[in-house]
Amino acid sequence: MWNRLYIGLILVSLTSLQAQVEEKPLDSLQEKLIIIEGDSLFQASIALDEVFIFGKLEFESYEDKLRYYILKRKTLKVYPYAKMASERLVSLNDSLERITKNRKRKKYTRKVQKYIEEEFSEELKKLTRTEGQILVKLIYRQTGKTAFDLVRELRNGWRAFWYNTTAKIFKISIKEEFSPETVHEDYLIEDILQRAFATKTLERQESVLDYDYASLTNKWSQEEKQKK
Repeated sequence: MWNRLYIGLILVSLTSLQAQVEEKPLDSLQEKLIIIEGDSLFQASIALDEVFIFGKLEFESYEDKLRYYILKRKTLKVYPYAKMASERLVSLNDSLERITKNRKRKKYTRKVQKYIEEEFSEELKKLTRTEGQILVKLIYRQTGKTAFDLVRELRNGWRAFWYNTTAKIFKISIKEEFSPETVHEDYLIEDILQRAFATKTLERQESVLDYDYASLTNKWSQEEKQKK
């Protein structure tokens, strides 16, 4: 019960070079006239999305395979909530910057909070303990801040302390960060996300954290080889 409550409160708290292009044929390519800040530039190239070739999934044992697919199911389930949290945080901050009066700022925040509670509270109640912990990690991936810090900023320090303390009873820490460079499970979560983005199972939202997926894959692959 408490883990569902604090996850809901976290998400509720989070609520608290454009270019014009003209194209002309140029052999098999397209010549683009790009107008940027009054200047015209010709670009004889086609911008393509980055493509990553994923390696085949290999597991040391059936237990490892089972753990991966359980983690995959849980990650795919909670990622949309982390994405929503990031979007609501950006939207909230942008809107609050334009509202100068404190009374109107509070009124706006309450209005958004009510919408989020009505829209997502029932779904959040269905999360398990492990799904809640994955969500906390993904919130850090998307915002660069722990759920604890976000609650503290948007509520107050005492509530953040209280939610973190009660969450520990259920082995959940809202101070948890997302560290795919040092924590293997976090790397697996990132691997699951990248594969889901590539197949469009999930809508891509880049992490605010500074790491390279290809480098991470190489790092963990080398470590696995050294163990053998």
